[in-house]
Amino acid sequence: MTLLSSTARRSRGSDKPRRGHLVPVLASALIAAIAVTLVAWLLWPTWASKAFDNDERLPVSIGETLFNVPPHAFRMRVQRHSGPQERIDLNFVYPSLAAPEAPKRVSAETIEVTPQPIERIFLSIAAHHDSVAPNSLVHTIYPRYLDESRTQPQDGLLMRAFRDRTPYAGEDLFVAEAPALVARCTREAMTPGMCLSERRIGGADLTFRFPRQWLAEWRDVAGAMERLVLQLHGPQN
Repeated sequence: MTLLSSTARRSRGSDKPRRGHLVPVLASALIAAIAVTLVAWLLWPTWASKAFDNDERLPVSIGETLFNVPPHAFRMRVQRHSGPQERIDLNFVYPSLAAPEAPKRVSAETIEVTPQPIERIFLSIAAHHDSVAPNSLVHTIYPRYLDESRTQPQDGLLMRAFRDRTPYAGEDLFVAEAPALVARCTREAMTPGMCLSERRIGGADLTFRFPRQWLAEWRDVAGAMERLVLQLHGPQN
């Protein structure tokens, strides 16, 4: 009997150190769980749940040049934040220049068989890092590759073709003075022709892209690009 009593006392006594070690282990686990939850909350992307107002603008710095961008104009979610960035890719509904609505889900039942016309004007803004300026391309680079033949301006818009076996083969250069427009466009083939028009603002280069067919109303296109610059950056000096 005495032996059993002493054994029981030792057993109860040995439980106390084990319970004493268990308390700090549980406390450490609880602290770690709280820390992980806090870090996950801080790093969780807020754009996924935030509803942006139609008039809201995100201040974005490209090449140390400030642009105020509508959140819904971003083509890639990873770029949809304020602060310095190397490049952003945007799109706007033409001719209203409104930021597009969120794309709808497409299914086999809702997809259209016939191709839909492009109703967006695309804009990429990137830091130029002292690369060749768009004006230098027009006045010193492009003329080296243009065909010598000249065409008469159509409705104030002059077109000149690039020669074959040059870096711009298969493209044409369109130039107008009032309003100012310079666009390099691919020719219509298996796919619709597309144009790009570039300009430099501070430390950033802006590259507009739009369908070549829009050049039938080229003054409207030139005005749209100018309005976008005013909306994103303000008047130019």
